Amino acid sequence: MSGLDAGLSAHLATARTTLCHCWAVRRRDGVEMGFTDHDGPLGFEGIEFRADTGLSALALQQGTGLSVDNTEAMGALSDASIREADIEAGRYDGAEVRAWLVNWQEVNERQLLFRAHIGEMRRSGGAFEAELRGLTDVLNQPEGRVYQKPCGAVLGDAACKVDLASPDHSVEVTLAEVEERRAFGLGMLDGWAEGWFRFGRLIVLDGAAAGLSGTIKHDRFDDDGRVVELEFPLRAGVAPGDRVRLVAGCDKRAETCRFKFNNFLNFQGFPDIPGDDWSLTDPSRERRLDGGSRRS
Repeated sequence: MSGLDAGLSAHLATARTTLCHCWAVRRRDGVEMGFTDHDGPLGFEGIEFRADTGLSALALQQGTGLSVDNTEAMGALSDASIREADIEAGRYDGAEVRAWLVNWQEVNERQLLFRAHIGEMRRSGGAFEAELRGLTDVLNQPEGRVYQKPCGAVLGDAACKVDLASPDHSVEVTLAEVEERRAFGLGMLDGWAEGWFRFGRLIVLDGAAAGLSGTIKHDRFDDDGRVVELEFPLRAGVAPGDRVRLVAGCDKRAETCRFKFNNFLNFQGFPDIPGDDWSLTDPSRERRLDGGSRRS
């Protein structure tokens, strides 16, 4: 093992070792938890590693090159650590996981073995299994610029630069009605044009679903006021009286960027790119065959 901690290396060279494994799970909402297969709690890097969770890991598969390292973690569901409701709500989706080999008598003697994120999670019979995917897994995702008419940026990201925290682009409201965790009545929400939040985000601020969000599919008025409907239902309970934040949406068109957000200088699409019909037109059918511009 390259780069092995000197203290741990010396400990491994002795005739008797006192080793255990520790795992830290950091969810995307900032919650961080520690687990260990030792018979008592341990602590380092500001994390308390608990021994009463029943968490354990299978063999770690690592390879050279760009192959994806992977393993699995298993444990018992409990209200004190990993709860079934949180898994169902998706709070562990994409969570970062780190695993160490630790000398439990001297926790400064440790080696980081694995850094990963949680992939698929399965649960049954009061237990769970989590697939852990290594850092090279992200290299399987498509990257690079796409030449297309719609904008390629995500509203509010570094390329777009729209400030979604601005009161011009978001508002906090209290839910008046909830239907199947998907459609939400907002009462009379004045000052925002119909469809303003379409393709935007609904973020739950309190209640059982606090921290969860969804993409807004419809934003319309009816007889009782304003209604927004999500593309998919939220994965935790939502009730009237819960507070949510509505964030403006963008349909990626140049006109929307120019007139809705006044942000056309940062538009990341190519609105004048020729379409397939233009590029496949038989040149012999054109009146001008001098190689000049065909947009004049």
